[in-house]
Amino acid sequence: MSFFAQPETWVLVSFLLFIALVIYLKVPGMVTKALDDRADQIAKELEEAQKLREEAQALLADYQRRQRDAEQEAEAIVTQAMSEAENFAEEARAKLEESLERRTKLAEDKIDQAEAQALKDVRAAAVDLSIAAAEKLIAQEVGGKKAEALIEQSIKDVQAKLN
Repeated sequence: MSFFAQPETWVLVSFLLFIALVIYLKVPGMVTKALDDRADQIAKELEEAQKLREEAQALLADYQRRQRDAEQEAEAIVTQAMSEAENFAEEARAKLEESLERRTKLAEDKIDQAEAQALKDVRAAAVDLSIAAAEKLIAQEVGGKKAEALIEQSIKDVQAKLN
């Protein structure tokens, strides 16, 4: 059989023509360019992913710092509020004690005034009773103008001594 009669020869020829056509149309360059473009795109995406990762880490660190700051601030606020509450309670206790002392003093003053008034009233009643008793005794023992003069003099003396 001749060389051209064999099917393998035609397969070889068509394969060589296909390879020549691929090289003529610069397919390997296009494949290489496509692969290079794809590699560049992947490299850019990796670079961008790295930048995004760094930004995310920076944001995470910033938020963690802010959270720590907020926790410290909240702790400080709570501490200050507790301190203010204690101060307010102490101040309220002091004001209450002061108010109680003032009211106690006022009550004691009123009691002292009432005692003084009662003593004055008792003295006045005693004076009036003494005057009435003296008038009665003198009226029984002494008569006339002499009795009236004695009574008036006694009343003046008693009033002057008691007031």
